[in-house]
Parts: sequence; structure tokens; C-alpha cells
Amino acid sequence: MLKDITLGQYFPGDTVAHKLDPRTKILLVVLYITALFCACGVTGYALLALCLAVCVRISRVGLKALIRGLKPVLFIIIFTGVLNLFFTPGDRYLLEWGILKISDTGLQNAVFMVVRIMLLIMGTFLMTYTTSPISLTDGLEQLLGGLKRFHVPVHELAMMMSIALRFIPTLIEETDKIMSAQKARGADFESGNLMQKAKALIPILVPLFISAFRRADELAVAMECRCYHGGEDRTKLHVLKYEGRDYIALLLGVAVTIGVIVLRWFGL
Repeated sequence: MLKDITLGQYFPGDTVAHKLDPRTKILLVVLYITALFCACGVTGYALLALCLAVCVRISRVGLKALIRGLKPVLFIIIFTGVLNLFFTPGDRYLLEWGILKISDTGLQNAVFMVVRIMLLIMGTFLMTYTTSPISLTDGLEQLLGGLKRFHVPVHELAMMMSIALRFIPTLIEETDKIMSAQKARGADFESGNLMQKAKALIPILVPLFISAFRRADELAVAMECRCYHGGEDRTKLHVLKYEGRDYIALLLGVAVTIGVIVLRWFGL
């Protein structure tokens, strides 16, 4: 299960999706999320699913990697679908069993909600798969640069996001190693009730926190040794610059979002 958590991983490549400016990809994800929450019918969700499929094809990341990223949130997806299925009132009920009732509206909402969450997660993961954490940091800092006038620590926030994304795979790998070591010593993480399973996680959390604090201290020392003092007067090795493909991608993203809004207007 831990190996299925792919958030923060970066798959190097030489595709158009990899070459896009990180600011473009962040804005495209924002437009994609906006379109997802504006969609209300089969046509709208089908259009967004088609756009995601085209982006996956262009990036050459592979659909399996995106589907594998859904496994850690599978419980949330199922729980959300069940809530919408049984607790959404409607004009016509398809099934009644005690307090559990399935209406036509509930069935529709459950399907659309599950599809929305899946498309949302896969679209967001696709951005992290095709963009390195450093590029994401630079792009986010550039996009939020105007907030510096209001004394918002934009560089520090972007740096924290970059470090978090960078160390998610590392901590997952560390957790997997600790669990394997504990299992080799006879630890059992599967059997027992909920409380027993929670207590069994204590031998994992303690060394994991110690390892995380040690890595954080080593990172802080390394940054100080390299004279890191925040974002003031810092230059960039790779200066971000919009190119023709970025403008085309943004225009396509805006067109898809407007199309979904128009479909919602007509009830499609």
C-alpha cells in the first residue's frame, strides 16, 4: 500500500508535457479543477476525461501510474460514493431497505462524485509526475510574486512545499523499511481490532519521527553551509520563460473550461 503512494514522485521525460513552463501547468490544473466543479452532466465529465486521457498520452507517464495513485484514497472515494448513494433524496426511489434508500438522484450524484474525485486526483498527480519539485517551487513563487508587496513570505511557502513534495517518497520508503524490519522481528500489523492495530503502529511512528527530525536537521545544516538566507537577491539557474506551446496550452485550457461551463448552462 505504501508503494502505491506516488504523490511527489517525478518521472523525467522529454515530452511536451515535461517541457511546459511550471506556471502553465499550475494554471492548467487550476482551470481543470474549476471545470471539474462546474461539470454537472455526462457530456461535461466525458469531455474532461477525454482531456485527461490526451494529456496522459502526451506525457507518456502511463495510465497505470495514475490508477496506482488512487489506491491510498480508495476508501475515501468509496465512502463518498456510499454517502451520496444512500443519503441523497430524490423524486423516484430505485431501492428501499429500512432507512437505506437509493434514489435516482442519489445514484447520479454518487457516480458523478466518484468520477470527479478520481479525475481530480489523477489530474493533480499528472502535474507532479511531469514537473520536478524545484520547477514547481519556482513556478509557484513566480505566480504568487505579487503577494510580496503585502509581506507574504512567498519564497518560504514555496520552499516548504518543495521540501514536502521532495521528502514524501523518502519518508514512504523509510516507513516501508521500518515495517519490514518490525515484521522480521515478529510484529503483526494486520490482525486485531482497530485499537490493537493503532497500538501496533507506535513502534513504526517513533523511529519514523526520529528519522524525519534527523533528516530535517541535516537539511538545515546543509542549507546554512551553502549560505542560504531566503529568497532575497537570489538568482535562478533556469529562468522561467513562456514559449509558444505555453500560450497554446493555456488557450486550450481556457477553451475547455468555458466549454464545460456552457455545457452546464444547457444542463449537459
